[in-house]
Order: sequence, then C-alpha cells, then structure tokens
Amino acid sequence: MGNMTKKEDTSQEEWLEEEEEGQLAIDAFQDEDSIIIKAPIAGVSVEDLEISITDEVVTVKGTRKNESEIDRTSYLVQECYWGSFMRSYILPVSVDAAKAEATLRNGILTIKIPKQEKTKTRILKVEVS
Repeated sequence: MGNMTKKEDTSQEEWLEEEEEGQLAIDAFQDEDSIIIKAPIAGVSVEDLEISITDEVVTVKGTRKNESEIDRTSYLVQECYWGSFMRSYILPVSVDAAKAEATLRNGILTIKIPKQEKTKTRILKVEVS
C-alpha cells in the first residue's frame, strides 16, 4: 500500500508540471430559433477570448491568467486550471454563423447562434378535407 501512495504522489506532481491545454465545460441547448451555448469562464478577460463559428462547429479558445506569484511547492491543493483552454462543439443543425452573438456576464459566456431557416421547426396545421 505504501507504493500505491508514492505512485499517487508522483502522478500529482507530474500533473502540476504538465503544460496541456485545458478543457472548457459547456451547456448547449436549443430553442425554436437558436442554438445557445453557455460556459463558465470566470477569470478570463474578453481580450483573452476567441470564438470561431462555422456552419458546423463552434470553437472557444482562451487563457485564464493566474496573477499571483505563488511558489508551486506552497500549494496544498491546486484544482483550478490556469493557462490556455479550448473547446469545440459540433453543431447538431445548420446555423447562420454570420448572425451569431456572444456575451459575457457574471463570468458566464453565452453564445447564441440562429438556426438556418431550413432547420427551424415548422408546425403544420392539419386540415380536414
């Protein structure tokens, strides 16, 4: 069991030293007219954020900067991700990327992308003949 503890400590140290790009958690949902994507990005300034949208994919890139100069050995636990992050989401329907809007409020990024007319839900009225 002593070896197991040592192995866990080693993997944590390796994790702290890795320079990987972080992931971004998102919520994606739709209403009748749009696809809406929300992501918590507290600590990221608008200048450090890039959003690209095609007809098929939304990509959010950014950098969360750690302003404090804390020595790595001083941390008791370090769960917050600091550094570059990226997330791509494949859109389930055709969208009008040119009319997309992005807002940042209270640390929540909201991207609203209108659906193309051809993918909007149309309710047909059944006529009695």
